[in-house]
Order: sequence, then structure tokens, then C-alpha cells
Amino acid sequence: MSSPFVEHDLPDTMTWEELERLPEEVASQIELWGGHVVWARRGPGEHQVFTGRLWNALERCARKDMTTQDEHCWRANFETNVFFRKTDKNDFMTPDFLVHRCLGAPYQDLHADDIFLVGEVLSPSNRPKEINAKRRRYADGGIPWYWEVILADDASAIDTVAIFALETAPGSLPEGVRALHKANYILVGEWTHDEENGVEFTHPFPISIPWSELEF
Repeated sequence: MSSPFVEHDLPDTMTWEELERLPEEVASQIELWGGHVVWARRGPGEHQVFTGRLWNALERCARKDMTTQDEHCWRANFETNVFFRKTDKNDFMTPDFLVHRCLGAPYQDLHADDIFLVGEVLSPSNRPKEINAKRRRYADGGIPWYWEVILADDASAIDTVAIFALETAPGSLPEGVRALHKANYILVGEWTHDEENGVEFTHPFPISIPWSELEF
């Protein structure tokens, strides 16, 4: 019997072709950030459940919008690779849930310019440095909307849903000071259970998600 694969068995860098040769249960937990290997561990059971809840809710809202807006074609999805380059597949992330434009053919790769919204479900074990790095990469990829779903520390429940909008024009800075990144996310909405109606937002389509739809 072969030994189980562990994180320290991975090289620091890898190509997509090399990634495809790994066992599926290993490859599915890896992201490539410009060819650098990032181990994206599976979260607890709550993480998977709430990822599904958000995906289902966004799909419902997207389908409702498409019944009244013929020019719109949205697709909600979850745990799907988003590639940041057109020329190779060595730079991608796998958001927990996302909304993208309808593609012209089946089984196509998703690229950052196909995406309207990405979201991450954040467990208590997620570290601030890791969260900030993910947020920055999505912003650099030009994805207009980013959601963070923060789970409660001591209960199987969502504590906060935060929505960020992409800002591509940095504010006024002192002379000689430049922004480190060309784009950033600005917090534009935050919901806790104090908001009895749940999450309500208008972009990229009308979104209304009652808390009852997001229960464990």
C-alpha cells in the first residue's frame, strides 16, 4: 500500500500539466498562483454546507433575473477553477462559489474576465494573511464583486456576509506615493442576523436571500 500524500511532498512550483498527473484527491486541493503551489485544504463540514447554501441562493436569484431580462445570461457555480491567464493554465484559483457569464460552448474553462462575482466561505481557522492574499488576487484579476461569508466561532451558523466592490481608481495619495496594487476591493455591504430580511443587494443582479435559506 502506498503512503498517503501530504503537503510537504509538493514542490514549490508546478505547471498545470504536472498538476494533472497527481491523484485527483490531491490535485483538487491545490491552486497555482503564477505557477507557485498553494495548498487549499478542505474546510470542515460546515464549510461545504454553507458553500452549497450560497450557490443555491445565487442560482435562484440569477434564474429569476433571467426571466425578466432577456439580455442577461448568468450561471452560478461552486468550487470551479478560475484561470487568470489566456495563454496557459498555471495561474488559477478555486473560489467556493461564483457567478459567471454564460459561455458559448459546453465544458469551457472559466477565465477571470468571464466572472462577475466570486465568494469565499471563511471558517474560524482561516488566517487573515491568507484571506487578504485571496482578496488581492481576485482584485488583480478584475473580478467586479467579491463576497466573504464568515462563519461563527462557536456555532454551525453564518455570522456575517460581507460584499466588496472592485475599485480600479485609487484615491488621492501624497506626492511620491503610489498604490501597491492597481485594484482593490471596497466594503459596500455587510449583513448579520440583526438584518431580519437577510442579505439584499442589487448587483450584479437583484439578490434577496433570507436567513432561513442559509441555515445549517
